[in-house]
Amino acid sequence: LGKAESGPEMNLHMVDLVGQYKKMKTEIDAAVLRVVESGQYILGKEVSDFEDEVARYLGVRNAVGCASGTDALQLAMMALAIRPGDEVITTPFTFVATTETIVLLGATPVYVDIDPRTYNIDPANIEKAVTKKTKLILPVHLYGQACNMDPIIEISRRRGIPVLEDHCQSIGGEYKGKKLGGIGLMAALSFFPSKNLGAYGDAGMVVTNDDVLAEKIRIIAMHGSRVRYKHEVLGVNSRLDAMQAAILRTKLKYLDRWIEARRAAAHVYDRLLDGSPVERPYEAKYAKHVFHQYTIRVKNREEVVRHLNVRHIPYGIYYPIPLHEQEAYRSLNVAGSSFPITAQATKEVLSLPMHTELTEEQQEFIVRNLREGLHG
Repeated sequence: LGKAESGPEMNLHMVDLVGQYKKMKTEIDAAVLRVVESGQYILGKEVSDFEDEVARYLGVRNAVGCASGTDALQLAMMALAIRPGDEVITTPFTFVATTETIVLLGATPVYVDIDPRTYNIDPANIEKAVTKKTKLILPVHLYGQACNMDPIIEISRRRGIPVLEDHCQSIGGEYKGKKLGGIGLMAALSFFPSKNLGAYGDAGMVVTNDDVLAEKIRIIAMHGSRVRYKHEVLGVNSRLDAMQAAILRTKLKYLDRWIEARRAAAHVYDRLLDGSPVERPYEAKYAKHVFHQYTIRVKNREEVVRHLNVRHIPYGIYYPIPLHEQEAYRSLNVAGSSFPITAQATKEVLSLPMHTELTEEQQEFIVRNLREGLHG
């Protein structure tokens, strides 16, 4: 996130969580009070009801709440028995949690380059990365837009390799008219506060149409136990608490409305940036983009960022360093690995403020100053 967090003229925010809360204050406060009065803070009806509501929304059979999106990825891989020596094919252009969870389980991330327009993993690069050690394909629906899933699923079926969707940035997004989350074998969701559906703390979920896997994930997330003090498998403590579930249940009712507001704001940005040297976000024909981020590309990003900082306009750079170049993971990098499209994206991407409270007046101010920065 850029250093500038608010504009004195416009009171700008990268994500306006307080403004959203004020519009929902009565409902949110009632949900929190309901949990406090119940005395049920861990699991319970709020969590199970929220799981059912998300499952219905996404059109999947099972939803299992957990403590974070990062945990959701780890739980899903533990349920698949990903272990040392295994390889997981994924993208180098995403948040570190994607790689972190692979490495924590002793497996090796195998990166393939991205599509230059969507920034998502390029299916054309996946096949050549498959080896006898490949046990999982982990595509990330980045910025709110679906990966091109049909060729990925075709490789999965032909090679017998499961697909876990990293769905942490794209709840409500669609692929060919179908909600993301039920296309692969499983999907991991994040409800981090800044997400399109955000909690007031960490929260996550795994969704799947496989009943057996769903049960495994529940057991693993409860210290490897389904009966108290009887532990069947190695597990962890990763539970979605009732307070977050109650808040998320309240917000879920508004998610589709918020998605349309984000899409409308993206269209405003598109119009205001028309004719500029900026490369605007691309929406694939197969996708419904939910614009978790509105990410542009600029050639002179350092100059633009300096100007935005002077004018107190917030921005984000997601992501400045690809995963294979992160210090923590350099030892895993295969000598000679090269991902030129990712490398170029890390130098040029710039995300503008995007949230449900954004006004057209604020967007005009942002783009006017962005244009000034583009021209030095």
